[in-house]
Amino acid sequence: MRTRRCTAVLAALTMAGAGVVVAMPTPAGAATTAVTCPTGWGSLPKTAADTDDGSLTDIRTGQHDCYDRMVLDVPTAGTTGVGYTVHYVDAFYQDPSDILIPVSGGAIIEILVSAPSYDPQTNTPTYPGRGGQPLPGVDLTGYRTFRDAKFGASFEGVTQVGLGVRARLPFRVTQLSGRLVIDVAHSW
Repeated sequence: MRTRRCTAVLAALTMAGAGVVVAMPTPAGAATTAVTCPTGWGSLPKTAADTDDGSLTDIRTGQHDCYDRMVLDVPTAGTTGVGYTVHYVDAFYQDPSDILIPVSGGAIIEILVSAPSYDPQTNTPTYPGRGGQPLPGVDLTGYRTFRDAKFGASFEGVTQVGLGVRARLPFRVTQLSGRLVIDVAHSW
């Protein structure tokens, strides 16, 4: 069996040297599929009205073939969703103090979610973000689009996050049960 493989490889190399191209078979299970990335998301602001109460409990990120993803967990929001505004800004200022928070990247997306990072009844923290600091547990090393993520504030029931991205790229916002998902494309 090994002799046949070596003979096939030598024959292919000999033909390639003579200007003949031979397609070698791919091993079973090694599927090669081209990834088609969605387009048309745009970079204009996206908003939704607040429809349910809930507190922010976690922020996490992930990488996909076509985009980088940020997920904000608001489990008590149920299926009706949580209010939000997601838009590009020239600079990231902490609400309500207007203190400039540096965010690395070629562009900054401000995320405002109608969910405090604390329990409104007890004022007990539900998410450990601190103003002007990187998001706890979020490591963006190796991401294609995401560059930086900073916690702004949680004030009057609204939590603010600054997301630094490589450039002003298209993004989408999706509501799932108890989650707000922001996807930022790798390219136009």
